Amino acid sequence: MKTGVEKLTDVMAHFLGHTAIRLPDDVIAKLEELRDKEDHPLAKVIYRTMFRNQRLAEELQRPSCQDTGVSQYWVRCGTAFPYINELEDLLREATIQATFETPLRHNSVETFDEYNTGKNVGKGTPTVWWDIIPHSDQCEIYTYLSGGGCSLPGCATVLMPGEGYEGIVKFVMDRMTSYGLNACPPLLIGIGVGTSVETAALNSKKALMRPVDSHSDNPRAAKMEKLLEDGINALGLGPQGMGGHYSVMGVHIENTARHPSVIGCALNVGCWSHRRGHIIFDKDLNFTTDTHSHFVYEEK
Repeated sequence: MKTGVEKLTDVMAHFLGHTAIRLPDDVIAKLEELRDKEDHPLAKVIYRTMFRNQRLAEELQRPSCQDTGVSQYWVRCGTAFPYINELEDLLREATIQATFETPLRHNSVETFDEYNTGKNVGKGTPTVWWDIIPHSDQCEIYTYLSGGGCSLPGCATVLMPGEGYEGIVKFVMDRMTSYGLNACPPLLIGIGVGTSVETAALNSKKALMRPVDSHSDNPRAAKMEKLLEDGINALGLGPQGMGGHYSVMGVHIENTARHPSVIGCALNVGCWSHRRGHIIFDKDLNFTTDTHSHFVYEEK
């Protein structure tokens, strides 16, 4: 019989590996929608190849993309969750376990030393962001495999106040026209707005964790999401940047209140193989997931 820490480590290792192999349910549904709407001949061929890739990944139990990225976790943990003290260490162990069991490509290179640890862990990796929830005994964990291509367009800046919200649009479109091709469209675009670069950047990362077809609860932000989606689609990047009418799965904006003198703005991008997961544990380690309906864990 496993201890609670051992079980939670094992579940997270298997869940991380599963997310590397099978895309989230909503991402698959969105790709099917874009495939069916697309009438560009080459784009349709690429979509067929994408879905064949996914079928083979599941049949062979191998990652859907050779770049399995750097593991990142966003943890929304209740103060009464019994494993809160061990959580960061066990996520590190779960990453190592998944690296060898799935397997995941070794992607953690110690900066300046240029040494690949071979375990997908290193100084500051995997990255864990925390939201602490008072008086709760549940724990939500978002997993994300951040590949090189989807990380490449990432950028953050602070706009002068006179640039206004038009400055956000210009910032996003400049990145999409210069780096969007590198991230393997169709893309999920996460935009963060706040005061400083770090708050904006974290908001943009959290935006990628939302369900694909979700919209901001602020009607003005939701309108900007739609306008940016239409604008990026009009660029004609298409799947894999080879041309087509649909270049994005969606645009998500997350914001916090800001200083009146500045507009912090950041962009993070998810590629078509958008490998995010969302799993929720109760205090007894029973769990549910709303991203991967096919995930099953059998304790051994």
